[in-house]
Formats: sequence, structure tokens, C-alpha cells
Amino acid sequence: MDVGSINARLGQAASAGSRALDRVCEDLAAELIDANLEPPFQIPSADFTDARLICADRYWRRRFLREPTVEVAARCARWLYDHAEPPVRPDIIERWSLGYAFITRDSVESRDDLTGATRRILETYPDSADIYFFATLFHAGKLRANFWFDELAWFLESSLLAVAAGEHREDPLFTALRAYAALGSRSIPTSTALDLLERAWSAPRSRAVVDVCLNALAAAPPFPDRGGQLHRRAADAVAAFPDDHLFRFRLACGQRLCGDYADALASIDTALRLLPAIGTRISHNLLQEQYLRERAGIQQRQELAASIAPQQTRASEQDSPQQDRAHTLAVRSLELLVVFAVAIVFVVSALRVTLTGTLSFRDRALLLTILDAGLLLFAFLILAGIWTLAGRRKRPPTPHLGR
Repeated sequence: MDVGSINARLGQAASAGSRALDRVCEDLAAELIDANLEPPFQIPSADFTDARLICADRYWRRRFLREPTVEVAARCARWLYDHAEPPVRPDIIERWSLGYAFITRDSVESRDDLTGATRRILETYPDSADIYFFATLFHAGKLRANFWFDELAWFLESSLLAVAAGEHREDPLFTALRAYAALGSRSIPTSTALDLLERAWSAPRSRAVVDVCLNALAAAPPFPDRGGQLHRRAADAVAAFPDDHLFRFRLACGQRLCGDYADALASIDTALRLLPAIGTRISHNLLQEQYLRERAGIQQRQELAASIAPQQTRASEQDSPQQDRAHTLAVRSLELLVVFAVAIVFVVSALRVTLTGTLSFRDRALLLTILDAGLLLFAFLILAGIWTLAGRRKRPPTPHLGR
């Protein structure tokens, strides 16, 4: 099977339409697998509508489904580095590593198997941090897809394969995966996880980095402002990738968590409209079911909020007169208490002035007058304070129109 015949078949299929191209790519991939050959052509671009890239994708998909191991991931990375130029690789690396991890998530290598495979990879491809990084993303993608947060945190931090990735450990996608593990873990502080998330988000970020960051917030246990974080970051993602159905879905989730049900319904409807009806790695039916469940949940919460609002209004209206009466009674009680206390103080003081001492009657009368005026002023100030506080308490709150 030579390159010329493959290119000719792909060219004819591409001119016949996307469905014909898919069929030919699947057939060619199967023929290459049966012949125990790898795709012999070069990848000219990261355009995922390119016939050669589609064919290579179908081939490696079959290889991973047959043998879903990090050693096959390393072999895939080696092939990619031999058949694609450096500017073309980054997008393909991210999509292939995480995409193949997702479709093989039901087969996760144990720590012992991973250690043995890593040693063989290091021996087969010495000093190849790029290959180790691809294999690391592949295994991390499986752990992410299965929500194994603590295992993912250990793998990225301590495994021989991840450590061998070297400088790639500072890659935004690697940091985003660490943030995903930390946000989902119950043993890592939320503040640490959010610091990692911010590091990944603030770096020059690809679509894969955005996807993992939003997935981290969506999968995390509840924490303060989780919904707000997801809402804001998903809105930024939609602005950068307006035709991405997954980011519209994440935005709908964030809006639902913030109680913005009308906006959430509009976002999920847009996600369903943008969802492609074809594709092999992206399962249309699976995503559609997930989006429809979210849509039903949004509608239920919207209907529940609409049914509760009148009840809350009626309860508030019923409680308001009772609260006003209780408030008025409390104020009158304080007024009586102040007047009673001032009267007692005046009587006691007057008796002491009248019955003791050597002052003349005129001096005692003057002293009592001054005492009486002072107590009246004191009582007035106390009552004025009570009336001021009571007036503020009864003032209706200003409605809050924003979020």
C-alpha cells in the first residue's frame, strides 16, 4: 500500500463529501491495521477536516481501542513527531491524547503496570520528553474521565512517566489537569486548587486547556462562588469559541448554579443546536442525552422557582402586619422602660436630697430642678435613639436589580 494510492483514494473521497470521506478513511485505517502498517503519509496541517489527518485519526483510534496502553500512546507520539512539522503538532497532541483517553477510559493501567510500561518507554525512546508528555496526557485523560481525582493528583505529581516529561510539566494543559485533580479532591485545599486553576487560565490557553478548566469547576464539590466562577469563565470561553457546543453547555451549567434559569435555557438550546450530528470520537447521542438532561433540570428549577415566588410573596404579606405589631410593641415597651427607670432615679435622688444634708429649702428646690432637667434630657436622648432605630427598621429595603 503506497502513499500515492492512499492519497488518490482520499482525494476522490474528499470531493464526494464528508460522509464518503469518513467511510474511505475507516476502510483505509482498517487495511493499514490488517497489514500491520502505520500511515505512511505526512500531516500537512492541524485542520481536522483534512483527509490525511482524518485517516490518521481513524487509524490510531483503532490501535488504541485494540490496545489502550501508554506504550501505544508513546508509539503514537513517535509517529506524530515523525510525520508532522512542529507548528502542526500542539493542537493534534492535545486532541489525540485526551480524545483517545476518553474512548478507552474503561481500561486504566494499574500503578504496577504503569511503572513497567514507563521503564520500557524510557528504554525505547531515550531522552524524549515530548513522547513522555503525550503518554502522560493519555493516562491522565483516562483518570480525568473516570473522576479519579486523588489518583490523578498522585500520577501528575509523583509518577515516573509524569516526572520524565520534564519542562512539559509547566505546560498550561498539565497545570489544568493538576487543577482538575485538586478541585475534585477532598484532601487538597480549595485555595490551592483555585491557584492552579488561575495559573492555567491566565497562561496562553488552547481549547483543551479551557475545556479541562471548565470541566474542573463543573466536577468539583460545592465551594463558595463555584457557580459564579463557572459562569464567568464559561462566558469568556464562549466569547473566544462562539461555535463550541461544549462551552455553551458549561455556560448553561454555570448560569443554572447562579439561578439565571432563562439565560441557562437559552445557552443549552444553543449548545444543542451547535452539536454536530456526525463524528466518531465525539459521540453525538451521548452528548445530546447529557445536554437534554441538563435542559430538563434547568426547566424543573425554573418552574419550581416560579411556583415558590407567589408563596413567598403571600407569606411575606401575611407576616408583615404581625411583624409590624410586634415591632411596635417592642418599641412601646422600651419607651415605658426608659420612663420608668428615669422616674425611679428621680424619686430616689429627690428623697436623698430632701431627707439628708443641711441645704436650705431654696437650694434643695434648685438642685431638684437641675436634676429633673438632666434626667428629662437623658430620657429624651434615649427615646430619640430608640425612635431613630425603629424608623430605620421599618424602612423598606431597596430592591437589588443586579447579580
